[in-house]
Amino acid sequence: MNEPIPVIRETDCGTARLLPDVDRDRAWLLTVDGAPQSYVDLDEPEHLEFEYVRRLGHVVDRAGAPGAPLDVVHLGGGALTLPRYVAATRPGSRQDVAEADRGLVELVGEHLPLPAGAGVTVHGTDARGWLEKAAEGSADLLIADVFGGARVPAHLTSVEYARAAARVLRADGVYAANLADSAPFAFLRSQLANLAEVFDELALIAEPAVLRGRRFGNAVLLASRAPLDITPLTRLCAADAFPARVEHGASLARLIGGAKPVRDNEAVASPEPPDGAFGIG
Repeated sequence: MNEPIPVIRETDCGTARLLPDVDRDRAWLLTVDGAPQSYVDLDEPEHLEFEYVRRLGHVVDRAGAPGAPLDVVHLGGGALTLPRYVAATRPGSRQDVAEADRGLVELVGEHLPLPAGAGVTVHGTDARGWLEKAAEGSADLLIADVFGGARVPAHLTSVEYARAAARVLRADGVYAANLADSAPFAFLRSQLANLAEVFDELALIAEPAVLRGRRFGNAVLLASRAPLDITPLTRLCAADAFPARVEHGASLARLIGGAKPVRDNEAVASPEPPDGAFGIG
């Protein structure tokens, strides 16, 4: 049997690489311009390698009734790690993925195909453009993990974007977004302020070292118009190999402070990561 070899291809947004994991059969790391984007184990889609993706997995696990199918929208596709996870853990779910890099969509479809009957439809289109045309109240869960290279595009960082996301969610639906920042958290605080303008309930999941300002890192933002089930989520995140805290209520209000919502005409992309923060050597 031949050993898998790396696949390198120029796509719409940069140089994509699919790198086989020598320790796991049929497992692959996707990078774009050196920044890790996705990790997929084709034989074990329930395996979530990246810490922040495991946190998003906890959000998936706590959405709706355990194991029941969900209607899920994914903004940003990468190698479709979370759509595969939802399909495996919640059979019968209906999922839409908006991924702007059509070359990447073709690469993943060719080398890491979805299993038959996965219930996942991939759209090669801009995330916000697709969101604004989607049916109102059509999703139980909306997961945003959109990076142009290593930065969230500016048109996905405004309060108008947050309103578009809320429109697509059902009354008890949950919005979950991955972003990255470091102290003094100007970008993170502005994104929380955007969500606070639109949703009634907010929470944030991040490692203590990131929250204390010791390093640049990922944070998962949660928002809903219905109460969030914080206690079990806190327990799950604390039990991970790299434990994370869940900020909610008064502690999150203190973090937001005096930050104001950001309008489309003043929105900017997320901060550039420091050298080596997420890169593959």
